[in-house]
Amino acid sequence: MGRRSQPRKQAEVQVRIFGTDNHSHVFSEKVSTVNISRNGAELSGVQPEVGFDEIVGLTYSTNRGHFRVKWIGEPGRTNAGCLGLLRIAPEKLLWDFSLSPDALDDYQPTMLEGREMPRYRCQNSVEIHVQEGVSFWGTVADLSLGGCYVEIPIPLELGKRLKVGIWFGQSKAWADARVTHTVPGLGVGIKFTEISESDLDQIRRFLETLSPLAQKGRRPIAAGGNQSQG
Repeated sequence: MGRRSQPRKQAEVQVRIFGTDNHSHVFSEKVSTVNISRNGAELSGVQPEVGFDEIVGLTYSTNRGHFRVKWIGEPGRTNAGCLGLLRIAPEKLLWDFSLSPDALDDYQPTMLEGREMPRYRCQNSVEIHVQEGVSFWGTVADLSLGGCYVEIPIPLELGKRLKVGIWFGQSKAWADARVTHTVPGLGVGIKFTEISESDLDQIRRFLETLSPLAQKGRRPIAAGGNQSQG
């Protein structure tokens, strides 16, 4: 069974999406929906690069609404150019066709969504080594077994391949990774693409020390304390 309380309607309709992209450029372009719920929508054919949790506008016919970006398709994958949106003010009518009332649906995503594993807020130092490029330090603001969000002012391109070393006290876990979303001047979302079982166990043990309440949100709290940089 799906996790959503609102069934999705498979519907391909033309809409216009507008906002500011990751490069601070204003955009406005026509795209198509893949499916729609009362409070959300999945879009395809989106060319501008937008960040996770960013606000974008959407118009359908003469109606307009604002949405928060909840997941982003990955470059080079079948979901490239797709966005998952959650409406900010769902009480206002947007669509001119009927949608099912709230109920647990049986939707099973065929595309990779933004977060398949629980993420925990933390504040761990991380080494980032760009493939055939520079190396620098950042701070892990949230962490899961599948990836992390790193606060860094240095912009990294979507799809950029990295080697990351996350510190836990006097030890660290290494993983090959890829940039899956970026917010210029703030940070990047990173997905682990290859990690040893021992390094994965180290991350798992650390996550088990964090409070379940730390799963919500992306802003760091002092969950793991200041971590050594070696």
